[in-house]
Amino acid sequence: MDKIIVTGCNGQLGRAINKELGVTGKYEIVNTDVFEGEGIIPLDITNVDSVIKLVKDVKPKAIINCAAYTAVDKQESDVDLSYKINAIGPRNLSIASSEVGAKLVHVSTDYVFAGNATKPYTEFDQTGPVSVYGKTKLAGEEFVKQFARNYFIIRTAWLYGDGKNFVKTMLKLSENHDEISVVNDQVGNPTSTTELAKAIHYLMNTENYGIFHGTCEGDTSWAGFTEEIFKIAGKNTKVNHVSTAEYQAKNPQSAPRPAYSILENYMLKLTTDFMFADWHDAIEQYLKELL
Repeated sequence: MDKIIVTGCNGQLGRAINKELGVTGKYEIVNTDVFEGEGIIPLDITNVDSVIKLVKDVKPKAIINCAAYTAVDKQESDVDLSYKINAIGPRNLSIASSEVGAKLVHVSTDYVFAGNATKPYTEFDQTGPVSVYGKTKLAGEEFVKQFARNYFIIRTAWLYGDGKNFVKTMLKLSENHDEISVVNDQVGNPTSTTELAKAIHYLMNTENYGIFHGTCEGDTSWAGFTEEIFKIAGKNTKVNHVSTAEYQAKNPQSAPRPAYSILENYMLKLTTDFMFADWHDAIEQYLKELL
């Protein structure tokens, strides 16, 4: 039975990976996270010696790196920790994966782009992050390319799953608000962790290495996404469309948000027959299971 190391197993994607791979009965999943828990091996991915020791002990077929520092505003003033988790961590996993000949699946983000495009970003477009989060995630990508022999870098965006996320925040707000204000000038691809886990599972069993974009098909604004959530959930809360400037005047944010985050899964379409679900279908399925 192939062993698979999952880092950040307690996060939304880590849980989805466990669900996706667990039902097959084909894998022995070695779950790791910074916090100890039942069936979880504590692992600090920023410590290269700890990472190499664990990987050499386990000898996995693949390592799936779901660990990341994702609090984008905090990172603007916490630069060192951001680089340690988002750049040094992937570097350490890359070094370790090469030592034992394991495949590395590293999850990245739309924030590696400037967010000012006028057409969907493909894997061939120029990166240009403007936030600390984006810069450190891009540095992580560069380390993976430098040190991992067999790797898949998968950039995703607007992720929601089992854990704290935008969908649950909006549903909670709807419980005691007749109307809420949501930005309508930031656009992207709402993406289900279930769909992303399927893509990771698919790629992991190939030698189709490289950089991929992995988001649900179709795009919308945060306001449009919220309206769809409320429609499916049967909520009557009104969604007021506001600009980012209007929102930030009342809710200051230290990290710049990309106005345009739409990713095109170009490499998946060029090199595979794998297809993500449309974002409307994915959120409907998610809410059916959640509510």
